[in-house]
Amino acid sequence: MKVLTLALLLSLPGTLTPQKPLRQPASQMAKRAKGGRWYFAASGHAVYCYGPVMTVPSPNGSLQRVATLCRDGSAVVPLKD
Repeated sequence: MKVLTLALLLSLPGTLTPQKPLRQPASQMAKRAKGGRWYFAASGHAVYCYGPVMTVPSPNGSLQRVATLCRDGSAVVPLKD
């Protein structure tokens, strides 16, 4: 009986070791979750952003400071000077 059970187990395809769970791909925001900073937005609210602060041209032609990659999902948030 033991020989029959052993033969049946050996004839099964694949291995009997448990498979590792698949890794979930991390989003870009999750990768950058370390090292953020709070900024005061031009709208009057505080925002937490992970990316660098940049100076970009505003629609009226002047330069404006913006924070990038913020926790609320915004790519760019204008900052209050």
